[in-house]
Amino acid sequence: MLIKKNAQIAKPCNQEEILSKVETVKVKTKKFTFFIGIDVSKNKLDYAVMQGTKLLFHEVRKNDPDDILAFCNRLKELPGFTVTKAIFCMEATGIYCNHLISSLKKINGNAVIENPLRIKRSMGLARGKYDKADAIRIAAYAQKNIADLNILAKKRPVILELTNLCALRSRLLALSVALQNPLREQIKFSKKGLQKQSLKLCERSMDAIKADINEVESSIEMLINSDEQLKRLKQLITSVPGIGPVTSIQMIISTNEFKDIKHPKKFACYAGVAPFKSESGSSIQKARISRYANIKMKSLLHVCALNAIRGDHELKAYYERKTITEGKPKLAVINAIRYKLVLRVFACLNQDRPYRRDYERSSNPTANEFVIDQV
Repeated sequence: MLIKKNAQIAKPCNQEEILSKVETVKVKTKKFTFFIGIDVSKNKLDYAVMQGTKLLFHEVRKNDPDDILAFCNRLKELPGFTVTKAIFCMEATGIYCNHLISSLKKINGNAVIENPLRIKRSMGLARGKYDKADAIRIAAYAQKNIADLNILAKKRPVILELTNLCALRSRLLALSVALQNPLREQIKFSKKGLQKQSLKLCERSMDAIKADINEVESSIEMLINSDEQLKRLKQLITSVPGIGPVTSIQMIISTNEFKDIKHPKKFACYAGVAPFKSESGSSIQKARISRYANIKMKSLLHVCALNAIRGDHELKAYYERKTITEGKPKLAVINAIRYKLVLRVFACLNQDRPYRRDYERSSNPTANEFVIDQV
């Protein structure tokens, strides 16, 4: 895929334009009549059960698989209640949701995990905060915004295992940095005897952490190679110059094997690459990228863009032309290159082929072929 000479910096997007490109399965509003809002914490779950706009009851139970299934059995005793007519809505709270999600899968429940900020901003002027009120507000949010809810897509066990291994790798790397950075700082500002003593005392810990990191990375590699689908996705993504294995794995995890995010514009928004307009009356500001993004994915794409500038002749020429000749801001050009990398990845995935520099798209692309010029 060649870069056109008249290519421009990524154009500002608006929310309607992005959502119109998204291929998601929305909830059918007529199907659901029961809305269960769940406030999740480490030790307990607050349930608020609504039928339509009417609050039926509130209940507190342990965050335990047996208690969750017992609560679901109680729901089945309600007149007219069936699991297929119920929405179980909760805020994203990390691993504290695991028992709830796994239990709902056993009964084929419809789980919805929403961003806490989205729920908070939908409340209007809300006064006071406690678990019972939060559960009721989550249930009311699900009932009010039913047309915009997305049922949680099931993840394969291999993706759950891969997610856990990558999180463990990140924690080990953070530990390694926390040990090594102070030791480096001591070289210039401490006596040699003290610096050597600290290095000697931490040597075994650093070696152990390094060994653990290598073992985790080997486990990740073995897991990906054991699954043909993951192996193929990684090969296609890493075929794009500048994108390495860590970024490719993070993209697979973040998109649930590109099932939750199927379009590059939505992924660009998710990764904090898409710029958005900021206008109000006569006040018109420059389009800027939003801070509501996956920071980890954004930082990885930034590193990939820098690698691509150094290693890809086309992108290097594009960067020099935009910054030196046209005088564009460097960060704006780097952001445009991040977007180009995203487009290249999705082009390869949608056409199921590795990246080729000399690739030429046919004049009559197939229905499932990604048309790069239309994005």
